[in-house]
Amino acid sequence: MKKLLITTALSASLVAGAVQAQERVRWQVPMAFPSTLAGLADAMPWMADQMRAMTDGAIDLRVAEPGTVVPALAAFDAVSDGSIDAAYSWMGYELGSLPSASLFGATPFGLESIEYLAWLYFHGGRELMTEAYEPFNIHIIPCGTISPETAGWFRSELESVADFEGMRFRAAGIGGEIMMELGKSVTMLPGGELYQALETGVLDATEFSLPSADLQLGFYQVASYLYLPGWHQPSTNQALYVNMDSWNALNPQTQAMFETSCMAANAYAIAKAEAMQGPALIELEEKGAIINTYPDEFIAAFREAHNTVIARRSADDEMFARVYNSMMDFQALNRPWKEQGYLPRDWQTRIGE
Repeated sequence: MKKLLITTALSASLVAGAVQAQERVRWQVPMAFPSTLAGLADAMPWMADQMRAMTDGAIDLRVAEPGTVVPALAAFDAVSDGSIDAAYSWMGYELGSLPSASLFGATPFGLESIEYLAWLYFHGGRELMTEAYEPFNIHIIPCGTISPETAGWFRSELESVADFEGMRFRAAGIGGEIMMELGKSVTMLPGGELYQALETGVLDATEFSLPSADLQLGFYQVASYLYLPGWHQPSTNQALYVNMDSWNALNPQTQAMFETSCMAANAYAIAKAEAMQGPALIELEEKGAIINTYPDEFIAAFREAHNTVIARRSADDEMFARVYNSMMDFQALNRPWKEQGYLPRDWQTRIGE
């Protein structure tokens, strides 16, 4: 009987300890873009649902729409200064405060989504990301990588690279800086303001997101010419920003659940994004969009401007240079496999199917 009582007491203690370990978390998590934009903004709501399900509601991350808690592009500053516990955004918006963040968000001519995840988790990318954000009091968790963006919606067809001179264009991150190098007048506006800006002529052109998101926003109605490929964002990478004090207050079990759920969100995001883009392009054409592929002369001009911007940024910022060089080292290391291990993207055209 004594042994039974001891065993029962020990079991009860273990159960109580397990219950106690599952702490309760109630955070609002504002997003940089509307949760209704399918393919772009699905990962954070999905991740929050998984956390509620796994903890029977103990961890409740309440996704908030842009502007309801903080302005759409203010996630970085609000989390950094502790105004909010967490937020969800695209890392490219931090170009001014943290130049290397733009590379984590999207690197022109850089890593595609699967390569990016490989670099992130198995070639030192995550360690660099953590190091870059820590001085700003932010624990950063990669939490959603998606397909390439469209290269831009234009109100008139492009004849040559010279057409970019003076063009009023919305862009973000390093891609935007490259476009400025080509003579565009670049501004940064949230997605919700772009339709009206195109319609009223405030903008001549814009890039924003995936074909599926651009379709939802109706850009084809006010700028008929869509250009691909998304050279400026071969992958678009989003993250959960957590205030460092809020993060350190969590127990290790809860921290592990955040990390694991966001890793799962990366798989969810790229799978859903890829599933949607073919149908989105077909629908855009049916609605009258004129879809063009940039000629080689344009790509060459983008690349030349890219080299200029990257060299300038690397000379000015040591962390930027470290991140970019790490990405390029992995891209070169992976190139033989990427070029030889996969069928060429146009293989069906080549063999006449």
